[in-house]
Parts: sequence; structure tokens; C-alpha cells
Amino acid sequence: MRFEELVQAPALRKAVEEIGWSRPTPIQEKAIPVVRKGGDLVGIAQTGTGKTGAFLLPTLEKQMGRPGLRTLVLCPTRELAQQVAADARELAHYAELDVGEIVGGMPMRPQIQGFKAGYDVVVATPGRLLDHVERGHADLSNVETLILDEADRMLDMGFRPQIEAILRNVPRDRQTLLFSATMPNGVHALALRIMRSPEWVEAAPSATTADGIDQRLYPVRAERKPALLLELLTSEQWTQVLVFSATKVGADVLMARLQHAKVNAAIMHGDRDMRQRRAALESFAEGRVRVLIATDVAQRGLDIEGISHVVNFDVPRDPEAYVHRIGRTGRAGATGSAVTFMTAGELPAVRAIERLLGAPIPRISLPEYDYDPHPMVDASTTKARVSRSGGRMGTRKVDELSPEQLKELLRVG
Repeated sequence: MRFEELVQAPALRKAVEEIGWSRPTPIQEKAIPVVRKGGDLVGIAQTGTGKTGAFLLPTLEKQMGRPGLRTLVLCPTRELAQQVAADARELAHYAELDVGEIVGGMPMRPQIQGFKAGYDVVVATPGRLLDHVERGHADLSNVETLILDEADRMLDMGFRPQIEAILRNVPRDRQTLLFSATMPNGVHALALRIMRSPEWVEAAPSATTADGIDQRLYPVRAERKPALLLELLTSEQWTQVLVFSATKVGADVLMARLQHAKVNAAIMHGDRDMRQRRAALESFAEGRVRVLIATDVAQRGLDIEGISHVVNFDVPRDPEAYVHRIGRTGRAGATGSAVTFMTAGELPAVRAIERLLGAPIPRISLPEYDYDPHPMVDASTTKARVSRSGGRMGTRKVDELSPEQLKELLRVG
């Protein structure tokens, strides 16, 4: 199937051709015909499979020539909303539709002015949009298509009250599209309650990974993780690397280690303001830095071409978070690699991931890094021994360590 069979408007076809989309992805093939017919839809597809195009193309085509705020897209994070808004602007370039990006962390005044001038399509995070609605800046009474992107993530982040408030401000007679990588009970219940006989389409089983991702797992002592990352960056052909850290402190410490080793890197986490986060993201996307270190703020919403490797510096506690993290590479049919560093204490989390995937992740043991029979992190007790200047501080639970002690733990070796 080709896009010409799914999209009729010449303006959208021209935009698709300029963007370089040659053939529809499976979720686009299944979802676009349903959306064009006007029915409600629940789309389930792994991350990086073209969900954004699946809901933008038919809704933009339906709205062409009909000005006014008729399409509303809700996203869980600023980064995802910015990416979706950027895609919408590219697709709407010849369609004469004005796309608004309404996210927190940005000045209110330009957004207020945009609402006054008149948006046709709004891509927003729930909190900031509701703020505009409550202040009388945004009128949602003419919305015809409501899209909830990454609905599972929105509920995980506690946006249910804001979503409920927004639902009270949009017409009941509307088309509702809900897209999600997974379908937990909360999302399933929300879909049944707010949608009218939705059609369900699934491009891949929930919580599966893209075929083009090569997954590897390195058993490693906790204090040797930074050294292992530096060795792999030096010895392997890793061109554009996204590294996930479990904590902001850990990300900062790792950033310092990479800078000391003269590795060109940027960092993005919740303590960075919007300007800093956007600058880090742009420098990484444009290839000016080789490594981007991030906490789970970047787990979804990063749609950057050419990410060669995703590194789980820390094993995610939520197995589904693993799927979303590694989905930053191998997108839309490309190939990529996902590397996970596992201490002895993280073995239970890895086993939970493997149960979700239905297959083991191949192990690569490097003797100089692999944990020994007396690891620093014991899987049964989840305790760590932290050395200071050759002495012992005693045995402490990992979550009891202060930021200074955690920094010292990561500096060792």
C-alpha cells in the first residue's frame, strides 16, 4: 500500500513526499481508513511505528478548508508535544492550517496571543491547556477530533483529573482517538467510558520491541558502569548514543565523568529548565554532541533519526519502561542497538523484563567488568557496600545513600 491510497489531499501528499515518508507503516495502514470514516479508534502499537502520522494525516485532511480549533491532541510530556507539533506543522505546511504548541515551561503570553489569533490544531500537555481554559484564553467548544497520544503514560503521570476536566469542555459529539503502546486496565476503562463503540487496531502485540533492535546485556559491578560505558564508546562504532540514568544525581555524575574523558555529551532531566532541555535535545538531534544523558523524561517523545544506540545505564524498574526506552532506536524500520548494564542487584528487574518480552536478553560477559561472587550489590538483600578512601562505611540500603555517597559510589574505579 502507498500513501496515495490513504491520503487524497494534494497538499498533504506533497508534504508527505517532502518529509520522505515512502510507504505507510502497519499502524497507519490500519488506522487511517478508520479515522477517515469518522469513527472512534483505539490504536495500540509499539513506540516508533508511526502513530503520529496515523492520527495526524486523516484529521488534518478532514479539517482542511475549515478554520477554527477543531483538532486537539493531548500528550503526556513537553518533549512529546513539541515533537508532535513539529510533525503537524510539516504535514500542514501546504494545507494552510495553524498549529499551536501549548506546553508548560514556556511563556504564557505568546500562547495567549496564539489563541486570540486562532489556532486550527492544538497540541498540548493537559496541565497547561487546562490553565488556559480556566483563564478563558482557550475555547474548546468547536473541537471535533480529540486525540489522546500515549494515553498510558498520561495516566501513569497522574493526569487523569486534568483529562477529565478537559473532557468536560469539549463537545460530547466528537471523534475520539486514543493511541497507546500498552493497554493497562486504567487505559482500557478510560477508552470504554469516553468513546463510542471504538474500533480497536493493533500493529504489534502490546509491549513488544521493534524487529530492527539488537539487544544486549552486560553484567557489571556497580562501580564499573561508567568505565564500561567509556570503553564501549571508545571501542565500538557508536555514533549517536542515548543513555538513560535512573536518577538526576546519577545523570549529573555520569555527565561529569564523560566530560572528564573528553566525550562530547549533553544532559536532560527534570532539574534543567525548558531552555536547557531544548538546547540539549537540539544539539543531540543535530549531531553536535555524540551522547545524550537523560532520565525517564526522554523515555517517550524523542523521535530523532539516527540514534544508533540506547544504553540503559540503570535497569528500569518498570518492565514496560524498558520497551519505551529502547524504542528510541530502530524506529520506523531502521536498525539500532539497545545495551543494558546489569548489576547483581538488578537481576530481578531484568528477569521481569524478559518475562514481558517472552525471551531472554543475550548476555555479554567482560571479565574485567562482570560482577564477582561477592558483588557490591547483593540481589537478596539489596544492600551496597560503599568504600571511602580504601575503608568501609558499612552496609547500607541503596535508597538510604545520600547524593554525596552515591556520587562517590559512581566515582570508584
